[in-house]
Amino acid sequence: FSLKAEGVVSTTPIKHTYQTVDVLIALVFFCTILMTMLLNILFGIPPVLTFLTGLSIMFLIGHTTRSDKEEIKILEYIRQVEYDTLLFFLGILLLVGMLKEIGTLDMLTEAYTQFNPNISNFVTGMGSALIDNVPLTAALLKANPVLTTPEWLGLTYSVGVGGSLLIIGSASGIVAMSKVKELTFVSYLKYVPALFLCYSVGYALTLFLANRLFD
Repeated sequence: FSLKAEGVVSTTPIKHTYQTVDVLIALVFFCTILMTMLLNILFGIPPVLTFLTGLSIMFLIGHTTRSDKEEIKILEYIRQVEYDTLLFFLGILLLVGMLKEIGTLDMLTEAYTQFNPNISNFVTGMGSALIDNVPLTAALLKANPVLTTPEWLGLTYSVGVGGSLLIIGSASGIVAMSKVKELTFVSYLKYVPALFLCYSVGYALTLFLANRLFD
């Protein structure tokens, strides 16, 4: 409620134009996401390598098809709009790779199997506020946990919602923090108690409804 903002709505229709290079870069972007998953699953190639390769190809295409003046405008646009998001995902990939190399992810999977799945899922959700939910869930799946349908739904809810406990737990939070000056990591902490309460209530309701539906 303390945040204030003003917006202007334009009723003038906007005409979008697309060039061949725009479609090509979009295809490279889509292929990068697809190949990041496939190469990691089939050949064990670290996601960060495929991610950086696809990013490099996109920049090379832009560099060879645009004039210097146009390229400067594109890079400035990326810096203003997408740079924080790119750094977020790159940082997450580097962090997860480091945790994997020192064996921390293996320790997490072992700890996950030592407790009741409902408790482990709840704690895992809070962990996704520090580590991105996708690599965290992928690490847990390598432990081949034997879960019931309600427990799988609980895991899905926890890792999806738990990341919002901290502003650094999701890409949307990073973008919001970069665009709203009043919104910082420290100022967001005052919402953690309320968010934790909502997360806990939602998790309990998820398990209750899942058990009722799949019993």
